[in-house]
Amino acid sequence: MDYESKVIKENIQWQEEMKKPPKSSSIIAKSIQNKVNSMVPEKVHEIITDTIKNMIKMVLKGSEFISSKPYVSLTLKEREYLIDEKVKSYRKGGVIAGAGIGAGGIILGLADFPVLVSIKIKLLFDIALIYGFDVTNLNERLYILNIFKLAFSSDEKRRSVYLDVANWEEVQASFPNNYEDFDWRDFQQEYRDYIDISKMLQLLPVVGAAFGAAANYKLLNRLSYIAKNAYRLRILKQKGLL
Repeated sequence: MDYESKVIKENIQWQEEMKKPPKSSSIIAKSIQNKVNSMVPEKVHEIITDTIKNMIKMVLKGSEFISSKPYVSLTLKEREYLIDEKVKSYRKGGVIAGAGIGAGGIILGLADFPVLVSIKIKLLFDIALIYGFDVTNLNERLYILNIFKLAFSSDEKRRSVYLDVANWEEVQASFPNNYEDFDWRDFQQEYRDYIDISKMLQLLPVVGAAFGAAANYKLLNRLSYIAKNAYRLRILKQKGLL
């Protein structure tokens, strides 16, 4: 099987995964998550909310995450080799940050949230550039935010976000033309609700190190998996292969 055929097969499987209805286990997990969240001080939730809000503004308005121009004249296999190497590097940084900051308990644990969010967004920008997309374009930045949202949406909302990502060429016209019009509240709520138990347990003194490292590894793996398949889908559709 050639590389492109392999990618098509994997992407079709990913699409089926994104379309699946919510599992009953996700409802149980959600109730546990709500219990854990209720034990976290409101100030912590406020910091997380502000972090997401500021991140969205930076993505839509600034150039802090742009490291280079879009990659050109590469095969899909070559692009994905470079992406896999990038993911390894970012994952290593995320694990170190999660372990080091997690060991300090709730105060230092809070510091990891903006660090990890920044790592995730920078990774998405690099993935977009390697796939050849121009991230100076507002629509491409909106696409990045929708990939982020898809990676960390609840099971109940995953399908609707996936449909936006899958039909981007048609739906992007409905998104705002100005970053100030972006609905960051819905966006940050989804992400905050997704932050799993292991991430919240990072706020505990001493044992938070192990939880923080594991959570960051898991979250970056999830993000890169979703991002690769979202861009694969766009590229394959542009080529008329899906």
